[in-house]
Amino acid sequence: MITWRAGVVVSHGKQWPGAAELEVDLEGTGTGDLPARARVRALAYPALVGLPAVGERVLLNVTALARGLGTGGYALVVAPADSLPEDPDAGPGHLVKARYTPLQDMVLGVDDQESAHHEVLRDADDLAGLPVVVADLHSALPAIVAGARHAAALAGRSAPRVAYVMTDGGALPAWFSRAVAGLRDAGWIEACVTTGQAFGGDLEAVTVHTGLLAARHVVGADLVVVAQGPGNLGTGTRWGFSGVAAGEALNATSTLGGAPVASLRVSGADPRERHLGISHHSLTAYGRVALSPADVVVPRFSPDLAASDLVADAAALTDLGSRVHAQAQDLVTPHGRHRLVEVDAGAGLLEALAGSPVRLSTMGRGLAADPGAFLAAAVAGVHAAGLAGLGG
Repeated sequence: MITWRAGVVVSHGKQWPGAAELEVDLEGTGTGDLPARARVRALAYPALVGLPAVGERVLLNVTALARGLGTGGYALVVAPADSLPEDPDAGPGHLVKARYTPLQDMVLGVDDQESAHHEVLRDADDLAGLPVVVADLHSALPAIVAGARHAAALAGRSAPRVAYVMTDGGALPAWFSRAVAGLRDAGWIEACVTTGQAFGGDLEAVTVHTGLLAARHVVGADLVVVAQGPGNLGTGTRWGFSGVAAGEALNATSTLGGAPVASLRVSGADPRERHLGISHHSLTAYGRVALSPADVVVPRFSPDLAASDLVADAAALTDLGSRVHAQAQDLVTPHGRHRLVEVDAGAGLLEALAGSPVRLSTMGRGLAADPGAFLAAAVAGVHAAGLAGLGG
């Protein structure tokens, strides 16, 4: 059952496209990690519930907050408690997302019969070699784009036109992601396409397949990044994690004639053995789920990284590189089905990452705490830029 609270909005906080932070004084008794009469941060999606005014009572879902789970520390606004918002204007579109839940919403899909793009997508069936970088974690998105832009700049080319195809393994609203908002504002991504049960992108699509086709035929992307939204569900088991869908995204790319690129989830700082070096998530998704060959991009950590202030332990980074290279052998020929691609990861690429317009963070660790994680994602972007004819 959902853990419910009502409360009164006492102030507005930060806002970004599609989302607004509030401070809310709760009413009622305490539960779990949530004391009675607490003041909490709440998040409202104005397109769904409007923007509650200071002094207004709101109904909140505090289920994850009461359990102390990693929801970004938010209670979620469900509705005004005392008066309903006005009905929205009638509009085209019949794609229902968050289907058959109390919060289902109807959107206009890019592939919908009522969409201006329906005729383009009705028989679309080919990505024509479009590079598609697939990643497990949402945190890889800015790093991949940074790598692609860095490669294009080194080659004297214009920055790539990037589409982000967001799957529904993590957060369902794209509005939750400050990274998407910041990358769009900075011109680093051209569009976000939300697929499956995810919603709130610049374009909505029914499946990853139509999301990819929209990235090519509607957005006109030079390359695509596919990853789940913020958040990642894992159970510590081989198969029980949301990133399994990364393997399916590689399959979709191959089916549609794209150029699939596997971005490895790597860490040199995660305290869990199963995530050190190449995470077991990547090894399972790419090694067992992905049935078509893809380019598995492995970083070669350059000696010049030792001089960077962002690398506290160059020897540890070298050891990480050796571990990653050895683990990758299980994925690539002759042991696996994929192609090994090694890409230099030097100080220039690290500086490109440091110049990201959005904060880099993976599992709570920033660039300085886990540089290998972001460099491993960035080299996938470097390789994709080359496949797109924009890199060196």
